[in-house]
Amino acid sequence: MIRFDEVSKRYPGGNEALRGLAVHIAQGEMAFITGASGAGKSTFLRMIPLLERPSQGSVVIDGVNLARLPKRRVPYLRRRIGIIFQDHRLLHDRSVFDNVALPLVIAGRAHQDIRRRVRAALDKVGLLHKERAEPVTLSGGEQQRVGIARAVVTRPPVLLADEPTGNLDPTLSEEIMRLFEQFNQVGVTTVIASHDLPLIERLGHRRIHLVEGRAA
Repeated sequence: MIRFDEVSKRYPGGNEALRGLAVHIAQGEMAFITGASGAGKSTFLRMIPLLERPSQGSVVIDGVNLARLPKRRVPYLRRRIGIIFQDHRLLHDRSVFDNVALPLVIAGRAHQDIRRRVRAALDKVGLLHKERAEPVTLSGGEQQRVGIARAVVTRPPVLLADEPTGNLDPTLSEEIMRLFEQFNQVGVTTVIASHDLPLIERLGHRRIHLVEGRAA
């Protein structure tokens, strides 16, 4: 499903975030990317939806070498990948419903389909009763759940999360991770960058540990 073949990434100035990384994540797998700050976790995730490109090596998603993907096909690739950020990236001038609906609006979905999918996604994360609320009125954990609903509303086969529990207390962190497990259990390939090693160990899924851009 997701394959990195000897992938290196060097940024301007000489910083090498990834170094000859070879990793395969199977379809339907749940995996955690761990490592110290600067180990390459975020760069790894950003390669998958082509937010970054390798300096060397190849990234293959579902049999497609991203280096050969025409530019016109990049939006289609990104529509098949749900992304959750640590800082939520919600639009504070729009309601919870409108934030979650945004990917469907961009994709040109019909109004009835948007309403049905958004309400189903909010129900899944336990926030259907907050659909008309403004994001600023929500707690940090609730805002993260809105971000998750927005990421899964298009029903993507791949779900990526970059430090999704970094600002949450241990109880909320485990709730969020269990939510990711629920999506994974219905076949969504789930890749999460996280530094919360005790929680990751309790969950028991595969861990890919990066040290200076290499898999340890």
